[in-house]
Amino acid sequence: MQRMGMVIGIAPDKIDEYRRLHAAVWPQVLARIAQSNIRNYTIFLREPENLLFGCWEYHGSDFEADMAAIAADPETRRWWSFCSPCQVPLDSRAPGEHWAMMQEVFHVD
Repeated sequence: MQRMGMVIGIAPDKIDEYRRLHAAVWPQVLARIAQSNIRNYTIFLREPENLLFGCWEYHGSDFEADMAAIAADPETRRWWSFCSPCQVPLDSRAPGEHWAMMQEVFHVD
């Protein structure tokens, strides 16, 4: 199992919309996440900086393939068409990233 964290900005005028969307995530999207070996997925909001912090546990053995399966899923792509306009990717993100991945520096159970 690998814990992963990521960060992205959120447009201040889209916070209510983002909260509304995530209060009722589509079952097909949740199923695809689970099928791609993601567990304990949480998104936190930090205001007034307007940042979203996401973290999850990855329980698979081929992260790239699992992420490709999520990205290829038509219902997930439709979900992203609603969520992505709310998000403001960081200028410092790596090429190809939407959410900027973070490095774990501490964990305790």
